[in-house]
Amino acid sequence: MGYINPLLDLPAGRALMELPAEDRKRIEAVMRELRAHANEQAETAHRRRKGPMYAYWRAVSTYARHLAHALSTKETPDA
Repeated sequence: MGYINPLLDLPAGRALMELPAEDRKRIEAVMRELRAHANEQAETAHRRRKGPMYAYWRAVSTYARHLAHALSTKETPDA
């Protein structure tokens, strides 16, 4: 992704990026797992023709992916 995620401009987003590398890696892993589960929920909602829930879970998946990507690409402060 070749852009700056606007979530990272929020105070909480900046705080995430300031965490130690090991903490960011753990959160990244959780975000990637959340993305996978949200995608499963989205597909279930789509099959059941539940449009609003499909959109909700797809958005959850997208934000989780964006955060995981941001956490995985930040250079470590001590690097």
